[in-house]
Amino acid sequence: MKPKDMCSSLAALSSCLILVACAPLPPPAPATDLVPSAWPGQATSSATPLPGWQDFFTDPELRRVLGLALANSRDLRAAMLRVQEAGAAYDIQRAVRLPVVNGSVEATRALVPPAQSPIGRALLGNQFQAGIGMADWELDLWGRLRSLNEAALESWLATDATRRAATVSLVAQVADAYLALRETDERLQLARRTLASREESLRIFRRRWELGAASRLNLTQVELLRQQALAQVAQLEQARAQQHGLLDLLVGTSVSLAPPAAALGSAPLARDLEPGLPSALLLERPDIVAAEHALRAAEANVRAARAAFFPRIALTAAAGAASTQLDDLFDRGNRAWRFTPSLAVPIFNGGRLKGQLAMARVRDELAVAQYERAIQAAFRDVADALAARHWLGGQADALGATLALQTERARLARLRYEHGSAAYLEVLDAERERFGAEQQLVQLRRQQLSAQVALYRALGGGASTMD
Repeated sequence: MKPKDMCSSLAALSSCLILVACAPLPPPAPATDLVPSAWPGQATSSATPLPGWQDFFTDPELRRVLGLALANSRDLRAAMLRVQEAGAAYDIQRAVRLPVVNGSVEATRALVPPAQSPIGRALLGNQFQAGIGMADWELDLWGRLRSLNEAALESWLATDATRRAATVSLVAQVADAYLALRETDERLQLARRTLASREESLRIFRRRWELGAASRLNLTQVELLRQQALAQVAQLEQARAQQHGLLDLLVGTSVSLAPPAAALGSAPLARDLEPGLPSALLLERPDIVAAEHALRAAEANVRAARAAFFPRIALTAAAGAASTQLDDLFDRGNRAWRFTPSLAVPIFNGGRLKGQLAMARVRDELAVAQYERAIQAAFRDVADALAARHWLGGQADALGATLALQTERARLARLRYEHGSAAYLEVLDAERERFGAEQQLVQLRRQQLSAQVALYRALGGGASTMD
């Protein structure tokens, strides 16, 4: 083959390789195709951003605790440090595309023995050099370094989105722990009030038994009620200590709460979200944003692995001065330079490049699956939170009516006992069931508020306001 034809063939081959290296990967399936356009049982409405946590939560004490958590949480601090780490990795990878220029100054003094001297006697000489140069700067013709730079950038963005997801998660966890502590306090208050009432009843019945107006059985039943209340108070005291410890851990510092101004459910602690929010809001969830950036990083790594099959062209160059005398090192006649281009073509590497490409493709497919799974899981989270908010409301209404009936039943049972129409066992059962209904109602009201927080978190938790 003639040299001219060979050059033409190499040029054509290079053009084909460039086109292959720069060819984009097939795009992933659109996110909106993975979930319905509206939530179950609701109509579609226009997408509006969720409010920030400062506007969503209306309880001043809860907002104060959330502010402490965002300022002191070790988990958030670790997440922020991971973002800084990913940013530094991106800076390093971005710098790889630029030449590394170094300056150097060398001084050499050498003695040549007579046996090796061209004049038959020992020679003592000096050599001085100074200059600047670059070594092994790769010309990114196939986009390998550009793809690695893109992968590092997307990984950085994914880490930052993960940090925002951790912030949303912390806000929801702290709010839920705060509600659980409020629930425990309210149940403990009910238990203490019940205990005080039963201790007073025990005092009255003991006096009646001493006067012969009440039987030993009645006194034992009243004492049993008191012991049950004592056990319930001790159990709730333990639960409160554990719940307060969890809140301190989440916040990152010791938290002292002011006494609540009202019972759970009597005053709103958070804004009510608009019904009919479209499922497109899921695309703003930070965990889905992180999965999307991770997918793009995986695609960029595939392009980098494909580009590794192509020839690698690198440049090495240096310019400066050399002399045997230090005082004339920078004279015009002592200038020196060196330019060394190199071409490396992969011929045999034991299948390493093929393995790297196969691994990059598998990781890309894994990133696609994780991205789709994140969207479907997010839709499930919202659907579950909507269902909990709807059905817990009905349960709370029914349980409130049940508590009113249990209270009336306890009053009537006591009247029947006072008039001798019923045994005290009937009063015992009525009081026990009324106390249980009171405890369940407080728990259910807290679950309603937790469902509201869960819905806010599932929809993204105002992540756009947490940058």
